[in-house]
Amino acid sequence: MKEIILKLENERFLSDGEFRRLIEDDSEETARFLTERADAVKRRVFSNKVYIRGLIEFSNYCKNNCLYCGIRRENQNAQRYRLNKEEILDCCAQGYSLGFRTFVLQGGEDSYFTDERMADIISSIKSEYPDCAVTLSLGERSRESYEIMFRAGADRYLLRHETADSGHYGRLHPPELSLENRKKCLYELKEIGYQVGCGFMVGSPYQNTDCIIEDLKFIRELKPHMVGIGPFIPHKDTPFRNMPQGGLELTLKLISILRLMDPNLLIPSTTALGTIDVAGREKGILAGANVVMPNLSPKTVRKKYTLYDNKICTGEEAAECIICLKRRLAGIGHEIAVGRGDHIGFGEDI
Repeated sequence: MKEIILKLENERFLSDGEFRRLIEDDSEETARFLTERADAVKRRVFSNKVYIRGLIEFSNYCKNNCLYCGIRRENQNAQRYRLNKEEILDCCAQGYSLGFRTFVLQGGEDSYFTDERMADIISSIKSEYPDCAVTLSLGERSRESYEIMFRAGADRYLLRHETADSGHYGRLHPPELSLENRKKCLYELKEIGYQVGCGFMVGSPYQNTDCIIEDLKFIRELKPHMVGIGPFIPHKDTPFRNMPQGGLELTLKLISILRLMDPNLLIPSTTALGTIDVAGREKGILAGANVVMPNLSPKTVRKKYTLYDNKICTGEEAAECIICLKRRLAGIGHEIAVGRGDHIGFGEDI
């Protein structure tokens, strides 16, 4: 198995059969060697630096009805909210004072936030904080919408593809959503000029090794700047409430595989990892991840943005969170990087 891991490190990809063997191998020796190689590659490119992105969850309204998501349209138990422009700018002000230089505006597919409203919010952030990057995570929109927001100053766009297997996609989403359109959006975002992030759930219902291999092949084809993966965690108010959650070890293995596939990738160690394991985010960093996204949203709304159950850090102040994060990163030999991080981790820009 070491030969396969070294081949992945040197050639950046494997055959379907080799990926299958690596993904399905559950030996501690394989996991340890894979982690060691991924960590070595990450340190060669990024040293011991971890990039922070300030997450602002500004709306939990969503027109979609995805079967796994806690803010799905038909969840009558969700307490809906929207932040206004002033509240979003307040979050940015607090984040800027704490050292954040990237703000991630994340929300459901909420038709209230028109292109005009989003352009106004984005341009206001860029005017107030010209040295900061604005990342959007707003789901599927039209090419025209993406272009308007890009012209307003948005730099990056995160759009998880969730699964690259069309049959699997159909079992996770309502009929009006398609993998074809999701991929189309990702390619349009790249063409427009965004730095693009995709990603998938690990251990989602009906996922198998073939699905994961398709994900890895699609990521190689897309060549995104960032890939976010995290374990599936069920939400009590969704059709998948009784499905088993994704596993920690497989998620860590896939983080390491992604790092060896593309040494320059930005890979978050997600809140979901920290939710299923008390040291999950640290383990993600040691497996090859190099981004964390502390929450800058007001405490009053954090518990309402529940894509899955038992989400951590919903009661912390942003300042408390960053102090805790620095301490925990120091404990594993890492430190927070200062600045936007544009000069590394983006392919040819390295």
